[in-house]
Amino acid sequence: MTTALMPYDDDTQTETLDSAPHNLDAEQAFLGALLYDNEMFHRVADWLKAEHFYDPVHGRIFETATDLIGRGSLADAVVLKTQFDRDDGLRDIGGTTYLAVLMEGAATGNAAVEYARIIYELALRRELIRIGNDLANAASADVEVQARELIQEIEQQLYNLAEEGSASRGFVSFKQALAESVETAAAAYERDGGLSGISSGLKSLDEKLGGMHPSDLIILAGRPSMGKTALATNIAFDVARNYQFEIQPDGTKKTTNGGVVGFYSLEMSAEQLATRLIADYTGIPGYMIRQGTIDATQYEEIRDACLEIQGLPLYIDDTGGLPISALAARARRLKRTHGLDLIVVDYLQLVTSSKNRSGGSRVEEVSEVTQNLKALAKELSVPVIALSQLSRQVENREDKKPQLSDLRESGSIEQDADVVLFVYREAYYKEREKPREDTPEYLAWEEEFRRIEKLAEVIIGKQRHGAIGTAKMAFDGARTKFTDLETRFDDTSS
Repeated sequence: MTTALMPYDDDTQTETLDSAPHNLDAEQAFLGALLYDNEMFHRVADWLKAEHFYDPVHGRIFETATDLIGRGSLADAVVLKTQFDRDDGLRDIGGTTYLAVLMEGAATGNAAVEYARIIYELALRRELIRIGNDLANAASADVEVQARELIQEIEQQLYNLAEEGSASRGFVSFKQALAESVETAAAAYERDGGLSGISSGLKSLDEKLGGMHPSDLIILAGRPSMGKTALATNIAFDVARNYQFEIQPDGTKKTTNGGVVGFYSLEMSAEQLATRLIADYTGIPGYMIRQGTIDATQYEEIRDACLEIQGLPLYIDDTGGLPISALAARARRLKRTHGLDLIVVDYLQLVTSSKNRSGGSRVEEVSEVTQNLKALAKELSVPVIALSQLSRQVENREDKKPQLSDLRESGSIEQDADVVLFVYREAYYKEREKPREDTPEYLAWEEEFRRIEKLAEVIIGKQRHGAIGTAKMAFDGARTKFTDLETRFDDTSS
């Protein structure tokens, strides 16, 4: 049985308290339980915050109590009395004796957690009302802002609300930042000193990067036909195929392996991308699938494969010329509705600016896109892989291996990226040096070409969190598949 909150003397404040969804009895019952049993804090610490309490005094009580508990101290009415002796708000509702009243009306066990959920739910409803009012005011008053921009802005606020219960994360204490850092280290330790990020599915690359890390913008660049899309597709497919999760106490899903993937295929259709994935999964060359030159057995393999992988959490958006603002809005929606652990953008130069630039340079437009992709990676706390073309100047050098200066609009891309990867296959250039078969040079060329035909390199040109270097791997053009050299494909269907 909870004790009713004593009324405020200020009539205006009382009127305000009655104007939005709230439940002061639930707040009292939960706070009483917290002061009576400090272990209650650990059951709600991940999602209940001081700002979720409607009564500001209740919020201060919760904040003070949880700070004491976090330091390993006792938080009860006696201890908090010294903290609130001069608190005007607490004095207005009965002084420090009010803390004892809270403990007398404390809820117990699971009931207290349910009261905490009520507090959180009503806080979300109040924030929804605020967002709705802001939208109504903006839609009525600001005629110069396009309706679509308002929708995207409100959608972002709704996403933030769904994720955190507040419109903005704001400042994060050093203590919280340290806790998140320790969690990252723990994830690597639990994998026997391996990855702290999401595995790419390629051991040689994971060893160099330590996995793909949340909030990182990863640029995957190369000249045409080097295999950028193939590598990005291989990574996306592996992440989705290894997706595992566990249900948290608040009912949400926490990814424990792999992840949900959002793939923006701005150049290739969803059907073409799916064909690549089927070739990857079955080992049947993609050109045979496209041309229909498969036999009955292979057809059965494809059909069975489709049944096995159709439920993978891989979502494809093949809208061409997608503005960066729309791309971000769709990513937020995907995370809100299905979860999201990795974003792939194929490719960077096909994403358009959200603003209509008159006379603006392409460098400025790409700069806006890369800055927004980096911001999106941080906002959603997921790695973003963005594919990028290289300039033609690579072809004019004797050494064809790409470098940072080869990036188109390289200044903004290099600056915003956390990791820059280059896909390089020497065989691509060697094939174009093929001499006539009736010449003495042909046998030497053929021997060299066969040696390097199925070899590839992923060159790490930049890495904020580690060293640069090269990951060597195998590449099968018929299957558009990259593999580790020690587990390379066989040649039975080549």
